[in-house]
Amino acid sequence: MTFIDLRSDTVTKPSAEMRKAMAEAEVGDDVYQEDPTVIELEKLSAEIMGHEAALFVCSGTMGNLVSLLTHCTRGDGAILGINSHIYVNEGGGLSALGGLVPLCVNDDEGIPKPQDVLSYCRPKNVHHAPAKLLCLENTHNACGGVAISPEAFSSMVDLAKSKGLSVHLDGARIFNAAIAWEVEPATYARLVDSVQFCLSKGLGAPMGSVICGNKSYIERARHWRKRVGGGLRQAGVVAAAGIVALKGYRDLANDHEKAKILRDRLANGGVKIAEVSKPTNMVYFEVKDALDVALLAERCKQRGVLFNPTPKKIRLVTHRDVSFEDVEKAAKVILEELRK
Repeated sequence: MTFIDLRSDTVTKPSAEMRKAMAEAEVGDDVYQEDPTVIELEKLSAEIMGHEAALFVCSGTMGNLVSLLTHCTRGDGAILGINSHIYVNEGGGLSALGGLVPLCVNDDEGIPKPQDVLSYCRPKNVHHAPAKLLCLENTHNACGGVAISPEAFSSMVDLAKSKGLSVHLDGARIFNAAIAWEVEPATYARLVDSVQFCLSKGLGAPMGSVICGNKSYIERARHWRKRVGGGLRQAGVVAAAGIVALKGYRDLANDHEKAKILRDRLANGGVKIAEVSKPTNMVYFEVKDALDVALLAERCKQRGVLFNPTPKKIRLVTHRDVSFEDVEKAAKVILEELRK
């Protein structure tokens, strides 16, 4: 059976162009900073993000971890959303490996409220873990894949910096946010002290993420990458796919259109879709309970449609390996199974 895989945009396979670039990549030892393809990827990434320098890392989780460890020391507080990927889905690495204290704020709308961030900008006091860093996420996965507006994002960064905080952006899907608002990725990225973005999600590369910041920051991040076991050797083999991905990132607009079709078909069929102020390539909807989710997921799987069952809600993610025809079929299957 051929499956329509809506579990995540991480399931994409490298394109023929990527495979060719990987096979022909010129390589060297990246720990010695001698891999020309990695150097090219890092230079291109920094240019796109509006920063001085960049660092290729193994994954988005590693990118966020290395970024936080570079900004903070043990006992420092990092302000981050209670729904953020860093807090919920990265194994508690900031605390387990960095000794950092998560200072959680409500981010139900995809970005914290100013008053919540300010509540942690407290006068120096031996009783408190000092807040040193604000972490933002754009697009915000758990909040429906919402793309935060450039205005709201800029305002929050300005607030944080006025209080002496550094700002890190988990921009795993920053290109989706930029496309949704019809701006360049640097519109967001150049405002922050560091940004991490993934090559292996909608961009379709087989692995890897990139951290961007100023030269001094990236030099320190390189040391932390080594400390956590992320030193790479002939990494140009995979970096080559990342270069192809970056040059074609505007194709992500197609994924947004597919998600809109999926959203509209399900809504027209009576499904209550989670409202998102600026949607991207994700569609969320709820069912009665966890048992219903698991049953629906299994029935759809038997008919060739895959998604991950999570308590009471379902996330569908479009990507380049799902066609427009596929999303029409997937919507039809889901609606039919919901009516049983």
